[in-house]
Amino acid sequence: MNISFGTAERRGVAVALVALLLLSTVTGVAAAQSVRGASGTVVVEEGETVSSVDALAGSIVVRGTVTGDVSGVAGTIHVVEDGRVEGSISGAAGDVRIDGDVGGDVSAGSGNVRVAETAAIGGDVSVGAGYVRIDGRIDGDVRVGAETVVLGPNADIGGEFRYDAVRFTQDPAATVAGGVVEDSSLRGEVGSFTVPDWVATGYGLLANLLLGALLLAVFPAFSARIAGRVSDEPAKNGGAGLLTLVGGPILLTLVAITVIGIPLAVLGAVTFGLAVWVGAVYGQYAVGAWVLRRAERDDRWLSLVAGLLGFAILGLVPIVGGLFVFGALLLGLGALASELRDSFRARRRPGPSDRQTTFDESFGDSNAGSPPERTTGGR
Repeated sequence: MNISFGTAERRGVAVALVALLLLSTVTGVAAAQSVRGASGTVVVEEGETVSSVDALAGSIVVRGTVTGDVSGVAGTIHVVEDGRVEGSISGAAGDVRIDGDVGGDVSAGSGNVRVAETAAIGGDVSVGAGYVRIDGRIDGDVRVGAETVVLGPNADIGGEFRYDAVRFTQDPAATVAGGVVEDSSLRGEVGSFTVPDWVATGYGLLANLLLGALLLAVFPAFSARIAGRVSDEPAKNGGAGLLTLVGGPILLTLVAITVIGIPLAVLGAVTFGLAVWVGAVYGQYAVGAWVLRRAERDDRWLSLVAGLLGFAILGLVPIVGGLFVFGALLLGLGALASELRDSFRARRRPGPSDRQTTFDESFGDSNAGSPPERTTGGR
């Protein structure tokens, strides 16, 4: 199989990579009733009021007022001294810093958590972190699991302070109304945070789009033939996909039985996992190509976007959506396994290599890329 990588393909890869870079660098300023989405930085400016923040971002900064909750995955979550969150804060971040007011609870998994002397938290605090310093007012209970925990001189805890730490320091001036309790059972139980469904779906779609763009750009003919296989023989490829999905782990287990086979089994497991991912992307792309072809549109890039976006939406439907996504996986994995097998056999046969397969030919238009036949005139 000859692989070509021309200007158009390089441009497609570049567009995909630039899209990822833009996602991580763009700065979004909160200007609506609620903030929801992915951005480089989300800022609620001073004097501004929003109803809630639910974001995947490099930083979430609250200088104004959030009347509801703040939830997100970020490098930094910071409520500045004049900032106010009337609801609760729930997040996963590298750093969480509270300098202002939080009316509800604070629940976070973080590398560092700091509650400054100017901070006031109306609810409970539950955090898991590497380093935690509390030097402000907390009206409720505190549960902390960390390597290092410090209660500063301005700490004023209205409830109980329960902790699990390798190093714990309490300033004599700190006030804890409910007492301080060391509790080793807290390990691994505090600071838990569930990533919102929309974040997981968006991240999965973005990763699949990037993988699909790379596959179409680097292996255009191979990808086109897989789409053709799915269109021509869906039942056969679905069966092959199920056989591959079940037989792969069994084969890896048999290889791992011997000591010398353990490294091969580990490498094989990684390869098999990647193959399943590639198969899932190919299956969704092939279905998208089939649907667009019914509408007389032959565009591999549009097929990729339509297929992946369509199945991402379907995946949100309970049970039924999962069955459709699983079906696309079987179709793509079966077509991938069959195409790899046939390509391997073709390489072993003597003779010239085949030319590149076009998108039209992959769906059965065998004359799409052939030169016109020579005809002879009649009498």
